[in-house]
Amino acid sequence: MLAGRAHPAVVALGLVRPGTAEHDPDDPQPSDDEPLVVTYTHRIFDEPVPAAQLALGGPVAPVDAGTYRKLAEAVRPAADRSTWIVSLDLPIEASSPAEAVRLFWSYVMELGPRELPTFVSPTGDELAMQAFVLGEETNLDPEEDED
Repeated sequence: MLAGRAHPAVVALGLVRPGTAEHDPDDPQPSDDEPLVVTYTHRIFDEPVPAAQLALGGPVAPVDAGTYRKLAEAVRPAADRSTWIVSLDLPIEASSPAEAVRLFWSYVMELGPRELPTFVSPTGDELAMQAFVLGEETNLDPEEDED
């Protein structure tokens, strides 16, 4: 369970296990901090579950089984997920492929999602491609705007 401290809310569920700590042979006192690996099972950043009942004593704290079960039950089941093809196509004039890539990223950083359309289609159905700007479907056909 991943939760914030200031206003406790669950934003993810997952399995925590010890990581592989590689001991430095030149270090006479190995660290007591064992690295942890989290494998997330649910990410709910957009719909966090309030968790005022959590008593977080540090960055990693155990949660009793009853509290975990109660909070986990409040998490909505993951929606059916599909695979999408997402692309951003920019015609760029450049003297080399490396320069074209540098210019591409410069344009992306400068213009960003407010000005650059992103094209999305379901995998296997590229003809269903739609343009989006800032997460909203956008019509890029100028002929359809002439009403």
